[in-house]
Amino acid sequence: MAFWWLLLVLALAFVICKFLLILIPPKVPSIHVDSSDVLDDGNQTQENGFIYVPPRGTAQQSNGKVQCYEPATMKYLGYVPALMPDEVREQVEKVREAQKMWAKTSFKQRRQFLRILLKYIIKHQELICEISSRDTGKTMVDASFGEIMTTCEKINWLLSEGEQCLKPEYRSSGRAMFHKRARVELHPLGVIGAIVSWNYPFHNIFNPMLAAVFSGNGIVIKVSEHASWSGCFYFRIIQSALAAIGAPEDLVEVITGFAETGEALVSSVDKVIFVGSPGIGKMIMSNAAEKLIPVTLELGGKDAFIVCEDVDVDHVAQIAVRAVLQASGQNCAGAERFYVHRNVYASFVSKVTKIIKSVTADPPLAGKYDMGALCMHAHSEKLQSLINDALEKGAEIIARGSFGHIGEGAVDQYFPPTVIVNVNHSMRLMQEEAFGPIMPIMKFSSDEEVVRLANDSKFGLGCAVFSGSQSRARDIASQIHCGIAAINDFGATYMCQSLPFGGVKQSGFGRFGGAEGLRACCLVKAVVEDRWWPFIKTVIPKPLQYPVAENGFEFQESLVEALFGLSLWDRLQALVNVLKMLTEQSSLRGSRKKKDD
Repeated sequence: MAFWWLLLVLALAFVICKFLLILIPPKVPSIHVDSSDVLDDGNQTQENGFIYVPPRGTAQQSNGKVQCYEPATMKYLGYVPALMPDEVREQVEKVREAQKMWAKTSFKQRRQFLRILLKYIIKHQELICEISSRDTGKTMVDASFGEIMTTCEKINWLLSEGEQCLKPEYRSSGRAMFHKRARVELHPLGVIGAIVSWNYPFHNIFNPMLAAVFSGNGIVIKVSEHASWSGCFYFRIIQSALAAIGAPEDLVEVITGFAETGEALVSSVDKVIFVGSPGIGKMIMSNAAEKLIPVTLELGGKDAFIVCEDVDVDHVAQIAVRAVLQASGQNCAGAERFYVHRNVYASFVSKVTKIIKSVTADPPLAGKYDMGALCMHAHSEKLQSLINDALEKGAEIIARGSFGHIGEGAVDQYFPPTVIVNVNHSMRLMQEEAFGPIMPIMKFSSDEEVVRLANDSKFGLGCAVFSGSQSRARDIASQIHCGIAAINDFGATYMCQSLPFGGVKQSGFGRFGGAEGLRACCLVKAVVEDRWWPFIKTVIPKPLQYPVAENGFEFQESLVEALFGLSLWDRLQALVNVLKMLTEQSSLRGSRKKKDD
C-alpha cells in the first residue's frame, strides 16, 4: 500500500510542477525595429507627400522601380527596386547557403524565433495594422483581424504542435517485411519560393515564412508590386528576430519587382507557393514544370453562402454583411454567391439591405467599417462591368452604399457595397471571381438544388452553410466540392490553424496551414531498416539465389500464399510447401558440393 501511495504522491507532484512551469513565462528577448521612415506623423518630405497617379498597363514597370502609394488617399510613399533575374538568383543562392546551417538547428531554437516574433507582434499591433492599412486601404479593425490574429494563431499552433508534426512517423512494415522497422522522415526541402498577393501584406509574408523556417528551410518571398512598401518594413521584423537568436541573416529574403522577378524566382527554388489569380497560377505552374519544381497554388474562389429556411435570419444577415464588407476590407475572395431558401428570401434581403444602408450612410462610422476599399487601381471598373452584365440580363440592384466622406481623388479606389437580386448562373457575376463588396442573392427551393448550384462553378475554395439543424448543414456542406467548409459560420476555418487551407478546381491545389501545409515544405523520405539488427538480417531464400532454381517460381508462388492467403488453412499448407522446398534445395546444394569436392 505504501508503494502505491508513493506513486500517487510522485504523480501529483509532477502535475503540480508542470502547472507551475506553465505559469512561468519563457525568457524572450525584445527586438527593436526602426519604423521612423514608415510612420505617418505629418513630417514627410514634399517628395513623399504628393498625390500619385499610377500609370496604366506596363508603363508602371519602367525605370526598374516599384512605385508605392496609399490607395485610400493616393499619397505617394516612395519606391522600391524591381529586381532583375540575375539579382533574384543571387538572393536565392545566399538563402541556400544560410539554409544549410539552419537545417541543423534544434526545434528549441526555432521556437525561440517564433516567440520573439510573437512578442513583437503583440506589442506593436497598432504599428503593423497602420502600415497594412496605408498600403491596402483596409480599416484598422480589418487589419487586426486578418493580419494580427491569424498570424498569432499560426505562431501559437506551431509552438504547440509544430515539432510533433515533423517528427519521424513509424508505420506498419507488413507481413513480408515483418522483421523490418518502417518509418517516414521529414527533411527540409531547401529553399522555398513564395509569390504572395497584396490583400494581406503582413500575413501573406509571415504565413509561408513561418512554415518554411520552422521546418528547417530558407525562403525567398516575392511580394506584390501593389504592397511592396509594407512588405519591406515587415521584412525588418523578421531580420531582427533572426539576429536575436544568432540565425544566419540571409535565411529569409523579401524581394520586390514585377513579372520577370517572379519568373526568375520560380525557376531557382526547390518549391513554389503562390497566392493569386488562376491566370498567373497557370503561368507559374508552366514555368515550374520545366524543372519539375513542385508548386502549391491558392488561386481564389467563388464561395457559396447558403441560408436554409430554418435559420435565425437576423443573426445570419449580420454575418452575411460582415462576410461581404470584410471580404472587401481584407481585399480577399469571401462569400461571393448567396443562396437563400425562398421561404426566408424576402426577410433576408430586407435585413441585409437595411444593415448595409445603415452602415454606409453614417459618416462617423468611416474607418470603423469597410465601405468598399480596393487596393488595386481601377479594379472598380471590373466590378462595375460584372454588375452591368447582370443588369443587362435581368438582375436588379436593391441597395447600394455610399462613401460621400471620401475625397474625390480616390473615388476610383472604392466601390460601393451593392446588394443585387434576380441573379442567375448565366451572369458573369455568378461565375467570375469579383473580389469586391457585391452581394448577389439567388433563391433555392431544396437542398438538392442548392448543392447543384453551389457546385456549378469553376472554383472550389470554400463554402458556408447555415441551418437550424447542424446535421442538415453538415450534410449540405459535405456534398459541395470545395476545400474548406464552415457550418453555421463564415471564415472560421482559417482561424483554426491546425487545419489545412486550399481548394480544388481553379481554386488551386496543395495546402498550407496545419500539418499538411507544414509537411508540404518537407522532403518526405521512406526509411526501412532491420528491426533486430544484427541478429536477424534479410537473406535471399536459396531457391531464389543465382542461379535461380528450377522450382524458383513454384517457391515464390507458395511464399505469396503463405503470407497473404485468405484462410489460415491455405496459408499453413503453403508454408509447409515453402519449408519443404527450402529443405530440398539445401539438400540438393549439399550433394552438389560433395560431388564437386
